[in-house]
Amino acid sequence: MVQTLIGPFTQILPLADLSLKGPIADDALHIIPNGGVLTDGELIIEVSDFEELRKANPSAQIEEVKGDHVLLPGFVDCHTHLCFAGSRAKDYALRIAGKSYLEIAQSGGGIWDSVTQTRQASQQQLTDLLGQRVNRHLKDGVTTIEVKTGYGLNVEQELKQLSAIKSVADSGKADLVATCLAAHIKPKDFNGQASDYLEYILNDLLPKIKKLDLAHRVDIFIEESAFNDRDAANYLILAKQLGFDITVHADQFTPGGSNIAVKIRAVSADHLEACTEKEIKELAASDTVAVALPGASLGLGIGLAPARKLLDAGACLAIASDWNPGSAPMGDLLMQASILSAYEKLTTAETFAGLTYRAAKALNLNDRGTLQQGMLADMQAYPCTDYREILYHQGKLKPAQIWKRSESQI
Repeated sequence: MVQTLIGPFTQILPLADLSLKGPIADDALHIIPNGGVLTDGELIIEVSDFEELRKANPSAQIEEVKGDHVLLPGFVDCHTHLCFAGSRAKDYALRIAGKSYLEIAQSGGGIWDSVTQTRQASQQQLTDLLGQRVNRHLKDGVTTIEVKTGYGLNVEQELKQLSAIKSVADSGKADLVATCLAAHIKPKDFNGQASDYLEYILNDLLPKIKKLDLAHRVDIFIEESAFNDRDAANYLILAKQLGFDITVHADQFTPGGSNIAVKIRAVSADHLEACTEKEIKELAASDTVAVALPGASLGLGIGLAPARKLLDAGACLAIASDWNPGSAPMGDLLMQASILSAYEKLTTAETFAGLTYRAAKALNLNDRGTLQQGMLADMQAYPCTDYREILYHQGKLKPAQIWKRSESQI
């Protein structure tokens, strides 16, 4: 295959050789001025000075980038709920008028409202809606996107969601990672206790997902309005025995879920707004990635996850959008990360790490998130001369060009 040299870029931030856990100072960033990226097929061969790469590889095709640009790895959004139908604008209006999350759910809104609307949609409608959201995310530089189910809540409807995710993954330009969140809440039309519903998922749904190869990850919402610690732990242990990776909606309104995540060695614990010092220490001492979801805090009007404390304690911190129709409808990952960094005092390096290779770690992916030899050529170029401009504009500066597996998308 013919090699391609892409560039020159005013600055390249490879984000290679940075720590996986704990704080990162900005002076740890390696910046390549006037750089280029040599690719072979989907993979990066070398990242270095553009002219030196041109001279050393005279047969390489040149993909010229005109004007000043700063190159970063493509973002990895490791927590979204993009496969849904309908709107929850009514919920949002009630929330900003003073109603609580639980009050809205008890009055017929909340997750169940999205379940109702998603069940009414056809698989093709879900596929089309998901495709539109994925394309928007890709234009914002997000080249890998985790997508959860959880608005079906029975075997037929969960498989419908997963089939829609697979359709978009097979035909789309971004990489999608499917997660089964059938344990979102106990559906109102299920006759039995929460533990009975989890047993139903384990016996009737997860084996079908495994057989059809529709997802390799399982999630659960551990909270007063969803599933308790004991039932969740039993469910996750059995799901893990079936061969699924585990992630957990943890500590959003009350602490405790992250403790379950750490004990069963989940890949990630996501939300964490209600984390206390105890949970922070446990996460930092584990290999479970702590995922902050600032979009949910903005949508619900609640405090942010304690990102600074998590990093200082030594945790691996990723940042994701939680894009969903209820609590996080904005879906702008960079804007949310910029706001989180301002309030939690995260360095630029920590923020970019949380959006790239640390987020890839939350999905058990080791082939992306940095720009170096052997990694996927997932890249995004911002129209500026200084990498600090990207967070400075708080999400309003968008990438001018995106490459997915070395193919230009814009």
